[in-house]
Amino acid sequence: MKEVLISIRNGSNRFIYQKVLKKIFFQVEPEVIHDRMVGLGKFLGSNVITKELTSLALSYSNKKLEQQILGINFPNPIGLAAGFDKDAQLTAILPSVGFGFAEVGSITGEPCEGNPKPRLWRLKKSKGLVVYYGLKNEGCQKISQKLRQKVFRIPIGISIAKTNSQKTVSIEAGVEDYAKAFGSFTGIGDYFTINISCPNTYGGQPFTEPRRLEKLLRRIDRIQTKKPIFLKISPDLTKVETDAILEVAARHNIAGFVCTNLTKQRSGNKIKDEFIPTKGGISGKVVEELANNLISYIYQKTQERFIIIGCGGVFSAEDAYKKIKLGASLIQLITGMVFEGPQIISEINQGLTQLIERDRFRNIAQAVGSEA
Repeated sequence: MKEVLISIRNGSNRFIYQKVLKKIFFQVEPEVIHDRMVGLGKFLGSNVITKELTSLALSYSNKKLEQQILGINFPNPIGLAAGFDKDAQLTAILPSVGFGFAEVGSITGEPCEGNPKPRLWRLKKSKGLVVYYGLKNEGCQKISQKLRQKVFRIPIGISIAKTNSQKTVSIEAGVEDYAKAFGSFTGIGDYFTINISCPNTYGGQPFTEPRRLEKLLRRIDRIQTKKPIFLKISPDLTKVETDAILEVAARHNIAGFVCTNLTKQRSGNKIKDEFIPTKGGISGKVVEELANNLISYIYQKTQERFIIIGCGGVFSAEDAYKKIKLGASLIQLITGMVFEGPQIISEINQGLTQLIERDRFRNIAQAVGSEA
């Protein structure tokens, strides 16, 4: 009976979002809507009453979705990807929305205003976003100070990146910028993600090159932390480039990969909109197949040596389950929530429960890599 009631609730929420709210939101500049949603989320997380009401309206839980990964308890495998909660303002409300974990940032060594506006566009036909924020955030000192005394109800990942500035273009300056941000959060949150794949910054993506990545990870190794460390990588990597990154990662304290960040590709049958901004990376359905291919490749190549967090084009339980069966233990999303509505978290988690029951798995962990 509970599952039926949740399905009815989710259907009602979906109807309201698709028929009313989305039509209003999509008439407004994307960044304005994003900022207002962050503001609303911050308010909803400010007191017990609004958190409980949000949970009643959106959350879903089932023990079959719970996993222990790298010593961390994940109540479900669906997380908020880095890039939405840039300044870590939403950690209090995200559990009530139904997320099993979340990643804040990416956070850089210095405060960053990001790239000039406009820097966010919707691809309505392609079900994607073009993102050109350029790592806008308040910087590691301010954000770490804000989070230092907080207790989190779900695992929180700290995504760090290189400050988007001409001052960090040199490899040495870039490495030290990463190290500054990393060192500010050694006692905060549950895991790190080192973002080496942002497509919208000064100097490009220098740390995808193995010798430069080696320098970066050697510097990170010197900073004491017990938290697992992931690398967030690009969907546009060749197999040769991926192999080189895997080889370097295996020599260092890297627990896994976030597959993937935004794509810079502007061709292919996944892109259906006539106007595509030339700057920025693309998220959503455009990147889904690229992400899935990389998940599968890394899982098969490394024989479960690394934990994989799948990200890119997740709009349904079936989308999430495909990534899990290819080798992802956890899933992240943003764009799916923008196009489908906030109830999508509950829909996916309830759908995953049904899918693993159909396939006679006792727990979601048993489905990981089942079709790799």
